Amino acid sequence: MEVIAAVKNRRAVKSFDPHHKMSDETRQVLLETAVLAPSAYNIQHWRTVDVRDPAQRAAIREVAWGQTQVTDASALYVLCADLNAWQEEPQRYWATSPQPVQDFVLPKLDEYYRGKPEVARDEAMRTLGIFGMTLMLVAQDLGYDSCPMDGFDFDAVAKIIRLPADFAIGYMVAVGKGTGNAWPSNREPVEKLVYIDHF
Repeated sequence: MEVIAAVKNRRAVKSFDPHHKMSDETRQVLLETAVLAPSAYNIQHWRTVDVRDPAQRAAIREVAWGQTQVTDASALYVLCADLNAWQEEPQRYWATSPQPVQDFVLPKLDEYYRGKPEVARDEAMRTLGIFGMTLMLVAQDLGYDSCPMDGFDFDAVAKIIRLPADFAIGYMVAVGKGTGNAWPSNREPVEKLVYIDHF
């Protein structure tokens, strides 16, 4: 499937075949491709919890308004951000770059984030948005449906997955074989959403 087709066909699917099993190979391709998404300063803030244990899925569903996709989808990913990724051996993100690039980027990275926790969080969430969209488009390309989710108790899910204190949950993505059609949604015409040069 081409990218444009994947974008046009992707919808937030709410019901999944609970009997369908995703192969380990497909899971690997899905995640290995998704992590190629861009990130600020290439620091790859995302940390994904692939929730496979049925009891853990059931516990998450209880704090996610009882949404069936939590337990019925073939895969449930809790997308988390490492808020301190910028200071955890940042040279490793640029180790294969020419030395002049490293000499320029690494001090800038520190300057951009140090003492600015709100910047670190905002940038991590933007990066999670890009990562999650990449994950969903790759899933579509692999023949799977998906649903981004934020209708849940973030603190409760954090406890269930044992989220470290310096991490934050962005949202969850359910991936599986959809059953039935996605809920219909209207799109505004592009002319109402895009402005030339200014509002």
